[in-house]
Amino acid sequence: MKAVFMTDQGKVRQHNEDAGGIFVNKDGHRLAIVADGMGGHRAGDVASEMTISQLKNDWEASEGLVTAGDAENWLKEQITKVNNMIFNHAMNHLECDGMGTTIVAAISNDRFVTIAHIGDSRCYLLNESGFKQVTEDHSLVNELVRTGQISREDAEYHPRKNVLLRALGTEKTVEMDIKTIIFEEGDILLLCSDGLSNKVNENEMTAILTNEETLEQKAVTLISLANEYGGEDNITLAIVEFFDTSEGDE
Repeated sequence: MKAVFMTDQGKVRQHNEDAGGIFVNKDGHRLAIVADGMGGHRAGDVASEMTISQLKNDWEASEGLVTAGDAENWLKEQITKVNNMIFNHAMNHLECDGMGTTIVAAISNDRFVTIAHIGDSRCYLLNESGFKQVTEDHSLVNELVRTGQISREDAEYHPRKNVLLRALGTEKTVEMDIKTIIFEEGDILLLCSDGLSNKVNENEMTAILTNEETLEQKAVTLISLANEYGGEDNITLAIVEFFDTSEGDE
C-alpha cells in the first residue's frame, strides 16, 4: 500500500479549515481521512482538527480489526463519539456555536476498503472498471438531482450548492453512510474536500491519477489545477494506492 495526504489553503481563504491525514494502526492497516470544517470565528478549523486528532489517537491504538464488519463498526462508533464531542464543545463555547465538519474516512487493508462519510467531501475509486464516485453528497443540490428536480448540469452552478443536509457535530445525533468495497492490486482511492471536486472534473482527475507520476506528484498536480481554476476554497486530498506488499511499503 502507498498513500499520500496533502492540504492547501487555496488562493482566497484567509485560513485553512480543512484537516486530515493518513494513520497506521497496530496491525499496519491505514485510515485515511479528509475533514472540511465550517463555522464562524475560525470554528471550522476547531471542528476539523478535533475530528482528526481524536480519530488519529483512537486508530493508532486499535488492533484486531479483521473483517469488514469490524471496520464498519469501528468507524460508526468512533465517528459517533467525535460527533458528540464536537456538539458538546460547541454548546459550551459560544464562539464555536454552529461549528461542524464534513468527514470522509477510509480504512484500507490488503482485501477491502471500508468508507464512511458525512457531508460533501468525497471518495472516488479508480480500478479496472474506470473512475467513479463511491460516496453520495449529503447536500441540498444533490438531493434535488437525486429526486429529479434539477439536472446534474444545473447542479454545478446552483446558488445553494454549498448547503449541506448533514455534517459532523452540528446535531446531537448524526447519520453516516458506510460501505465496504473490494480493493485490489493497482486500484487507487481518492478522498477529497469540495475545494478539489468543485474545480477539477472527473476526466481530469482520471488523467492525473493514471499518469506516470509518483503519488506525491499526482497530489501536487491536482491541488495546483484546483488553484489554477480559482482556488476559492481550501483544497485537501488523500490518495491510497494498492500494490503488492512484497515490493515494500511506504
